[in-house]
Amino acid sequence: MATVKRIKLGLQGLEVSAQGLGCIGMSAFYGPPKPEPEMVALIHHANNSGVTLLDTSDVYGPHTNETLLGKALKGGMRERVELATKFGVSFADGQMEIHGDPAYVRAACEASLKRLGVDCIDLYYQHRIDTRVPIEVTIGELKKLVEEGKIKYIGLSEASASTIRRAHAVHPITAVQLEWSLWSRDVEEEIVPTCRELGIGIVAYSPLGRGFFSSGPKLLENISKDDSRQYFPRLRPENLEHNKKLFERVNEIATKKGCTTSQLALAWVHHQGDDVCPIPGTTKIENFNQNIKALSVKLAPEEMAELESIAVADAVKGERYMSDFATYKTSETPTLSSWKAS
Repeated sequence: MATVKRIKLGLQGLEVSAQGLGCIGMSAFYGPPKPEPEMVALIHHANNSGVTLLDTSDVYGPHTNETLLGKALKGGMRERVELATKFGVSFADGQMEIHGDPAYVRAACEASLKRLGVDCIDLYYQHRIDTRVPIEVTIGELKKLVEEGKIKYIGLSEASASTIRRAHAVHPITAVQLEWSLWSRDVEEEIVPTCRELGIGIVAYSPLGRGFFSSGPKLLENISKDDSRQYFPRLRPENLEHNKKLFERVNEIATKKGCTTSQLALAWVHHQGDDVCPIPGTTKIENFNQNIKALSVKLAPEEMAELESIAVADAVKGERYMSDFATYKTSETPTLSSWKAS
């Protein structure tokens, strides 16, 4: 196996490769499912290249991405990876439903263990926060799963700073997954500092802006009709014309630097600190090979400053998600006392 730097996520002992692999696009949301043998080969290639953190969720497919990873892990690879999956999101009639009640948490974990073909999940995230259930109740059930040896470490995804604090008071949170890239920097205001204050690792999803920093405005020319990215506000035609200026400016710097735009954007995330692990997703080995080279791109402080002067809030038009999607901005849960009283 090739060597990729190892980093520590959280204070509980989890170590992962400095770059992970997001597996969502292999099975869902980014066009039709990709051929299983090719995806298994890609996962094996990533692991042989030194990437050990594999990121999935029970909602990817739904369920089929976990099954795919389960097949890839057979034959001895399980001992060489840190396996992260998530629970809490389902879709009914196209509408997102979020669940955090204890019975659901336990049933979801048991089902994921079965699909993945493993005895224990390394990092188990609440994918989105159920605003009907106090976070203390959800984490309380996850704590039991840790004690039973079904999961090793607990994570949260798209959680507010106050939700993270409340969760961490029940059981140490090892990692928070959040969207962080040159065009999604709002987490730097409160979420990232909260994680650092509490010693929680950060896993950055969509570090390439859902492919925007790979292809720029041409991205939408090459996606299939069932690729969900066509609905994302930032990639809609009314916003893309404005947003392409950010891509062009980052591209200019990358050209001078002698790397690709996506490598520069990914390197910027890597330079946020040794407690940050970006998880770019891909379905092609050649794109994976390009992404892994971002680890070799070194940015001086003045280069970081130049990129950050370009990637300011008004450089991007459009929200991260469609209006009906839950994010950390809508993740507050009832207090335990008010919930019990009701």
